[in-house]
Amino acid sequence: MTTPETTDGTQAVAGLLLAAGGGRRLGGRPKALLTHRGRPLVEHAVRVLREGGCAAVHVVLGARSQEVRARASLDGCVLVDNPHWERGMGTSLRAGLDSLTGSPAGAALVALVDQPGIGPEAVARVLEAYDGEDALVSAAYDGVRGHPVLFGATHWPGIASTATGDQGARAYLRDHAPAVRLVECGDVARPYDIDTEADLAHLE
Repeated sequence: MTTPETTDGTQAVAGLLLAAGGGRRLGGRPKALLTHRGRPLVEHAVRVLREGGCAAVHVVLGARSQEVRARASLDGCVLVDNPHWERGMGTSLRAGLDSLTGSPAGAALVALVDQPGIGPEAVARVLEAYDGEDALVSAAYDGVRGHPVLFGATHWPGIASTATGDQGARAYLRDHAPAVRLVECGDVARPYDIDTEADLAHLE
């Protein structure tokens, strides 16, 4: 796989992992700290982004962020604290995009920490569809939009202005639906979330 690069040779697309949630429906256990394959789930999610082709990875932390920093190996990542994480995922998306503003990245590939069924193959497919700072690309599962999602830098201000509560970029993507390129990933990934006690069965 060839990773898109900017004219100065740096990577054009940065991974942006949203990992701030407090796991309200999981008894207040932050999803970043759930154990998957013997390590914190946030480590697994970072590894997926890197193996999929994102050399630069920004991780937005919130609930028990100091414990996440202490327990998880996140070397080489840019760690972004979101003090407003309890207000919803939109605040984490805004914090992450703000951390990328001014960086060499021309796009952000956004992933969620609580989707371990989405692996590097899906990340790579979405990444390969990057075609410049106007890009809007989304993984799709049987034609339904899901994660990861790639936002070219041109769209960051508009996304940040509409990202509220737990909606994230949903409203922006809906309003720009004709411009969103869907990349089918249903054959290589499963887009379930770890939201409830029953969902913990997906973890290994």
